[in-house]
Amino acid sequence: MSIGLYTTAELRTIEADAADLPAGTLMQRAGRAAAAWIDAHLGEARAALIVCGPGNNGGDGYACARELAARGHAVECVALAESVTDDARAARAAWQADGGRVLHELPAERRPGVVVDALFGIGLARPLAGRYFDAVRWIESQAAFVVALDVPSGLDADRGVWVGGVDGVHADATCTFLGAKPGLYTADGCDAAGEVIVDMLGVDAPEAEGALVDTDQFETLLARRPRNTHKGSFGSVAIVGGGLGMVGAPLLAARAALRLGAGRVYVECIGAPDLRFDPAQPELMFRRLASLAQVDAIVVGCGLATDAAAAGALAAAFERSVPLVVDADALNLLADRARFAGIFEAHAAGRVLTPHPLEAARLLGATAHEVQADRVAAARALARQTASIVVLKGAGTVIAHPAGRWWINPTGGPALATAGTGDVLAGMIGAFVAQGIEPIQAALAAAWLHGRAADEYGGDVGLVAGELAARAARVLVRLRGQDAQA
Repeated sequence: MSIGLYTTAELRTIEADAADLPAGTLMQRAGRAAAAWIDAHLGEARAALIVCGPGNNGGDGYACARELAARGHAVECVALAESVTDDARAARAAWQADGGRVLHELPAERRPGVVVDALFGIGLARPLAGRYFDAVRWIESQAAFVVALDVPSGLDADRGVWVGGVDGVHADATCTFLGAKPGLYTADGCDAAGEVIVDMLGVDAPEAEGALVDTDQFETLLARRPRNTHKGSFGSVAIVGGGLGMVGAPLLAARAALRLGAGRVYVECIGAPDLRFDPAQPELMFRRLASLAQVDAIVVGCGLATDAAAAGALAAAFERSVPLVVDADALNLLADRARFAGIFEAHAAGRVLTPHPLEAARLLGATAHEVQADRVAAARALARQTASIVVLKGAGTVIAHPAGRWWINPTGGPALATAGTGDVLAGMIGAFVAQGIEPIQAALAAAWLHGRAADEYGGDVGLVAGELAARAARVLVRLRGQDAQA
């Protein structure tokens, strides 16, 4: 089941809609949920130190302290400031009324066990400074398991970047409440949040525009193939790219398209017109796009270059009324709006753009830093401007639909930070589109499978792009309830 992603503004609305609950109810539920997870996953012997800030996040910390103490844990709280909200003051008073200890300075020595970050929640607008900055550095220095409440302190809950560029808490786990936050799954949030546990606190939330990618969003692809089929049943895809010295890129995309089920895969390498055979994948057919009467999808841009020949190949791809996957140098060419604006208007089929941050920045007329500062907003803006599905690659790949829906892919990691993995992703999307999968489902499925293949590799180095497609195919076959052979 997919998990909805809620912005801070949406969460404030959810909180307001729950205002008829008795005062402090959500805080008590948050403390109980966090304590239950800590108790279940970290064991009875763990002592806990909870670092509380002045607002409701600090109140969650005091509520968590009461619940942990009731479960037999040795708990202390550190108050870095007086509580400033009624609910937080009540939670602190309840903790102290139970005999709970409140320190006003961080211990000089290291503390074993669990440190709970209850400094700041979703509302932090200024960078960490003063004693709060010192507290975060102290938390970071502890040889302890760190659990953040709601979001790691210092992290922008919507954008996944450190507020003001000041690093905050890197948690081993984050217990987040009332809904998952996009910032926990992209950009700096990928490293800051650790394992994310979502608890809705018994509140019904409306459907969100954003969600995490999950397998239920591409169920069509998970159906087993009928036995009475042939290669023509599963479409044809053309891979157009391969400028001088860049033939490997379209070959990686084409091999991936084959592995992920396209019936026929054609390749045009514009920088190597005499190439007619791939000894590693002899099933590939080398043809000029112009010679193909029909294909069901085109992937254009992998290693394409940006010279006149590349521009001509891009224009030729856009002249075909079939879905396009537009990658790499094709995106750089399209950034020349005056030169290529017309081809968007003329193209009648669906498009999937697969930029990395710098390519997205060129298309948006921005900088890569600006794109990375708000990856969700950048992907959504690009989807609207180009009337295309956008797959903004990176830590927490963002997929955006021009109608406004958006997703963050939770799979994948640093093993994918190597040449050619983006070409493989483009080929996978093309393969699924060629098989009749809706482009948005194709993009979601390819991103998830691509990342899961890297996750199952298990390491953060050593995986090369040429290995990815076979691993992704094994994941897909397993999801279909079959036994994939190595």
